[in-house]
Amino acid sequence: MIRTLLTAALIAGVSAPAFAAEYYIVRGPDKRCRIVETKPVDSTIVQVGPLAFVTRDQAEEQIRVLCKDDYGRVEERVQIERR
Repeated sequence: MIRTLLTAALIAGVSAPAFAAEYYIVRGPDKRCRIVETKPVDSTIVQVGPLAFVTRDQAEEQIRVLCKDDYGRVEERVQIERR
């Protein structure tokens, strides 16, 4: 009985990171970059960058790199919203 409970706890502990939130940088039809928690499925919203980020801080760092204008400045249209 205890062995079964320990095994179940171990499996739950290992699989917990798989359920962690992921953050994506997307650009919508209004041409604004923003960070969202769900992978874009709408054809009018495009994912910017090739991957998901584990933490929101990582996504915020990369949005400043990926969403620049032609002069190398962070675009004014970048939206970084904290919840």
